[in-house]
Amino acid sequence: MHEVSHRQRMLVLAICCLSLLIVSLDNTVLNVALPQMRRDLQAPVSGMQWVIDAYTLVMASLLMLAGSTGDRIGRRKVFLAGLAVFMAGSLLCSLAPSLDWLIAFRAVQAVGAAMLNPVAMSIIANTFTDPAQRARAIGVWGGVAGISMAAGPLVGGVLVDSVGWRSIFWLNLPIGFVALALTVKYVPESRAPRPRRTDLVGQLLIMALLGSLTYGIIEAPEAGLGSALVLGCATVAVTSFVGLLVYEPRRTEPLIDPRFFRSAPFSGATLIAISAFAALSGFLFLTTLYLQDVRGLDPLHAGLWMLPLALTTCLIAPLSGRLVGSRGPRLPLVVAGLGMGTSSLLFAAFAAEEQNWLMFTAYVLFGVGFGMVNSPITNTAVSGMPRSQAGVAAAIAATSRQTGGTLGVAVIGAMLAAGLAGASSTWSSFDAASYAAAARPAWWVITGCGVAVLVLGVLSSGPWARRTAERTARELEPPPPPAAAEVAVPPQH
Repeated sequence: MHEVSHRQRMLVLAICCLSLLIVSLDNTVLNVALPQMRRDLQAPVSGMQWVIDAYTLVMASLLMLAGSTGDRIGRRKVFLAGLAVFMAGSLLCSLAPSLDWLIAFRAVQAVGAAMLNPVAMSIIANTFTDPAQRARAIGVWGGVAGISMAAGPLVGGVLVDSVGWRSIFWLNLPIGFVALALTVKYVPESRAPRPRRTDLVGQLLIMALLGSLTYGIIEAPEAGLGSALVLGCATVAVTSFVGLLVYEPRRTEPLIDPRFFRSAPFSGATLIAISAFAALSGFLFLTTLYLQDVRGLDPLHAGLWMLPLALTTCLIAPLSGRLVGSRGPRLPLVVAGLGMGTSSLLFAAFAAEEQNWLMFTAYVLFGVGFGMVNSPITNTAVSGMPRSQAGVAAAIAATSRQTGGTLGVAVIGAMLAAGLAGASSTWSSFDAASYAAAARPAWWVITGCGVAVLVLGVLSSGPWARRTAERTARELEPPPPPAAAEVAVPPQH
């Protein structure tokens, strides 16, 4: 690989972090804006869920394709294209004339976002080749996600209060332009020496699986669990999943290499990512609606209430990266599961929303837990795999995050909608008591996600799990071609 100086490595890390910032900031800012969007667009429950899930669903469906495409045609090319598409989608979202158009433009945004995160992580993995340096770089990466959580609610509250919800999408444009300019100047082109072929059938099966599962969950409260729509979605989801299990192992170069999952740490990281991000998306969905629609807070004050969660995440994430680099993933994952599980338990069993000090404590605990979880997920996904497949491995981890976020909003939103069905189907009028009763089962589900992170973290980080990872890495390592080094081309000035 072309020798990269320390200064250029830091610049590459900063540029990749900028892409993560706009993708993450978009979600955290959006949560604060949901109630005003709902009122302006006259949106039902499912409409608000789709504003979030159109983005995460499309992104989850395309992440692995984007990762393998970057490995094949050049990570810098795909990264630049992703920035351009994401910015265009953001501009279109700000101009959306109706809920349907907003959902469609959120999908355009997601196409761009899918090209950014796995490719950026692959660039980082191939720039920071020393394991300890890579772990620290990934810790910085996780810290940026924390910064977006810290800044998002406050920035979103200010923008929504002063300008309106459309302004939250303008925020991506100046950051995107800076990232574009810096990428052209400083990021070297790289690609895998033996990239994987495109797996169109596998890609379509993944899209069918995630799309039908999400659609069925979101529409179930209104259509009914026994309706033809929901049963049809369940049939498509099961058929697609079985199709993946049968088809992918028979391919020489599958979109999802089943051998990856022979590694207990990798499989654990995948399930932990789904659980953690389902908990996060459900937590934010419930608390945002509670603060604005039950307590009657404006977007700015709702954002301030979420600041303890966000700031704690921001402060803890770099510490998590250092712990992973020095002591491995077990301790951060145990702390993550305890933090998220205990926080949600305070709402589920002790009605934390009724006492300000208890709700504040729950927000801080969730921030500690979520701040700890990102670095071990990402580091486990990329560190045990051959560098030639770094894009695919990072994409699977990113897909797991987005799948968790999608399912979290779908499941938690559906449970809340079902609980409030007797009060209102559009969130237009319900009191604290009806909300608390409707939200309680959802809080228990989020608590279960925290427990899953804890248990999986312990099971996937012991000596046996490490042996499975080493064995899997040997199986996946391709025989060296005549020129086995990464192809790297200096940037064109």
